[in-house]
Amino acid sequence: MIVRLQCARCAAVYPTDQVRYVCDCGGLLDVSHDLEALRPEVNRHLFDGRLEGAPTPHVAPTINSGVWRYRELILPVTADVIVSRPEGNTPLYRHPRLSSWVGLDTLYLKHEGENPTGSFKDRGMTVGVTQARLLGARAVACASTGNTSASLAAYAALAGIPAIVFIPAGKIAAGKLAQALAYGAHTLQVAGNFDDAMRLVRQVCDELNVYLLNSLNPFRLEGQKSIVFEIVQGFHWRPPDWIVLPAGNLGNTAAFGKALYELKQLGLIDRVPRVAAVQAAGANPFYQSFRKGFRERIAVQAETVATAIRIGAPVSYERAIRTMGWTDGLVTQVSDAEIMDAKAMVDGVGIGCEPASAAAVAGTRKLVAEGIIRPDQSVVAVLTGNLLKDPMATVAYHTGEWPDAAYPNRPLSVAAEMGAVRQVVERLADSR
Repeated sequence: MIVRLQCARCAAVYPTDQVRYVCDCGGLLDVSHDLEALRPEVNRHLFDGRLEGAPTPHVAPTINSGVWRYRELILPVTADVIVSRPEGNTPLYRHPRLSSWVGLDTLYLKHEGENPTGSFKDRGMTVGVTQARLLGARAVACASTGNTSASLAAYAALAGIPAIVFIPAGKIAAGKLAQALAYGAHTLQVAGNFDDAMRLVRQVCDELNVYLLNSLNPFRLEGQKSIVFEIVQGFHWRPPDWIVLPAGNLGNTAAFGKALYELKQLGLIDRVPRVAAVQAAGANPFYQSFRKGFRERIAVQAETVATAIRIGAPVSYERAIRTMGWTDGLVTQVSDAEIMDAKAMVDGVGIGCEPASAAAVAGTRKLVAEGIIRPDQSVVAVLTGNLLKDPMATVAYHTGEWPDAAYPNRPLSVAAEMGAVRQVVERLADSR
């Protein structure tokens, strides 16, 4: 099987054993698969058979992992070099109360927060760290608002490779910082925002022979394609009408389009669903560019409660534009209030997510209200992170610190005597 690095802008080709993140022309790189050679080798039966195989301690992670199950379409390597926890195989949830609130007959939630470190980043990191091992990397590094650093730290520790993470000081949720520290990553707090941290980590990796594992790295995005592979396989290879996802650095937006393009070219799906990328209104450069027909690349000073998508100059901009073309996609924006209210609804049905994830649900609701998504269409909203990734945002919403919270669940004060407690409990026990 032929796997190469190929520029998404000028189509220049480079070998995969070369450490390279961008083309000489400045364009971003893809991991390019020979789809013609793959066509007779991959089919639905191949992947369904691996899914149905009973996992045992002696089975290679190509079966146990929801990423490496699709190794021919991601990175065809032998099991002995793979760094896997394993990841993937995340559930599709649905709940009638949430579907009704959004305005759909049925809303499906693909919960990537149920990956090993609590976010979708594990799917990309298993591939990125595996590639780092193949290259004999001295160390690995990333800039992060939280989820990437947590995932990098875990997978680097598993592989025995030093990890260095650059985080914007004061702009990272405690639940994410705790993971990076716990897994042993060397953590540098940059006096600036995410874009400052990203600029510095790129310089470090270029000058000091450290392997970069942000979404600029094309192998990261290959792993993230498996979210789409699992969605369509979960729908028995009949894709939903829409896939809606949060959009920050645009790595998932880019990966989703590439995954759908490859599935269609290989004949694994008959049609391509539309992709809707949802940005926070305070961190909306891709939305603004979309509104201008992508004639102008816009950067913003990002500010939003959704820390995972608080990014003003997204790296995967060009690759994400390609996704819009491949999928007849669109970009929308939602306010922080809409994000937190959607999060309260997702949390309230017992599923739970971090604020950035809820942007996908808020965006879906908005698109239904605008008549862009019909109530009878099938929609999968992708939840990218676990509820406990940002617990303080949840506490603030429910305790009165968040202005205009529509669905707060405030703690109740009660006297320390049975009569008062009985009165409150009687009332609560009969509530619905």
